[in-house]
Amino acid sequence: MPANRSSFLRRGIAVVTALPLLTLAACSYGSKADDNTSSQKIAAGSQKLDGLDSVKIGYFGNLTHGTALVGVNKGYFQKALGATRAKYQIFNAGPSEIEALNSGSIDIGWIGPSPSINGYTKSDGKNLRIIGGSASGGVKLVVNPKKIKSLKDVKGKKIATPQLGNTQDVAFLNWIAEQGWKVDAESGKGDVSVVRTENKVTPDAYKAGSIDGAWVPEPTASKLVAEGAKVLLDEADLWPDKKFVITNIIVSQKFLKEHPKAVEAVLKASVEANKWINANPDEAKAAANAQLKTDSGKALSAEVLDPAWKSIQFTDDPLAATLNTEAEHAVKAGLLKDPKLDGIYDLTLLNKVLKAEGESTVDDAGLGVK
Repeated sequence: MPANRSSFLRRGIAVVTALPLLTLAACSYGSKADDNTSSQKIAAGSQKLDGLDSVKIGYFGNLTHGTALVGVNKGYFQKALGATRAKYQIFNAGPSEIEALNSGSIDIGWIGPSPSINGYTKSDGKNLRIIGGSASGGVKLVVNPKKIKSLKDVKGKKIATPQLGNTQDVAFLNWIAEQGWKVDAESGKGDVSVVRTENKVTPDAYKAGSIDGAWVPEPTASKLVAEGAKVLLDEADLWPDKKFVITNIIVSQKFLKEHPKAVEAVLKASVEANKWINANPDEAKAAANAQLKTDSGKALSAEVLDPAWKSIQFTDDPLAATLNTEAEHAVKAGLLKDPKLDGIYDLTLLNKVLKAEGESTVDDAGLGVK
């Protein structure tokens, strides 16, 4: 880990103004959202929480959103919400989920760090809070082994990332800079050609030879490996303790203020889901894949699912210090300036749930609500 990263972990960040072209999407598969209302039965005698008929929960059809996938599939959310109906909306990109949160189309969502940062700062800290963690890891640099045999060989090649300014794009641009190479962040041109390509298109682009590799999340990385690519670098190896945030839980500030019992229930379900995932990895993997099939109509093959699932760590800890670092990387790349994330976290309810479960509480790295 370079010294500038470790030193940054000890610093607070100060607000983020996104460039006009910056979208800061999460690990995306497009931008369409699908409605998916829970059909799970409500237990007899259950009570509505905070007088709510429903809580609208958003997530992506990605394995890095495995907590949500399992929570839906195993009924954890509905059980925790009692007679308040759990409703789900599946997103393909971070910006559309932030828009849905801002409009009230969803109340709570699973989302990546970059859209969390962008959504918070564009609203001057008024639209969302990060209320919990969900996952770490699950991002890899995979390459054509015939063209790239070492990290030095990446120079001069065409490498895909999901979207300009998204979580993986920022990480790759930062890694390029640490090699001493130069790339214009917006155009992607330079010592490495950074080709912004939707994850659903990347495997076909690889097969066609239009890219030489990709810095992508799971399961896209494992899909490329199934096409003959090789893992050149696991991003986890670049971080202290091999941990970095890939998925957060966010909530509308208005919803958090008006319906704390409902928010606490969703967090309780998330903690229960992660506990079950870590205690039953094979069953959890199958449950997540079953939910992917329900949501998209297609399950992942074992060839893709097994290595992808193995590379993701599911955790309640939002790994707040690493969010700081990811924001700094965007600043260094020229995609953000003057970042200020004070107040982006409110971990009060999560820590209440963790204490009740006999688990250790988690830290907001000094970026919590004062």
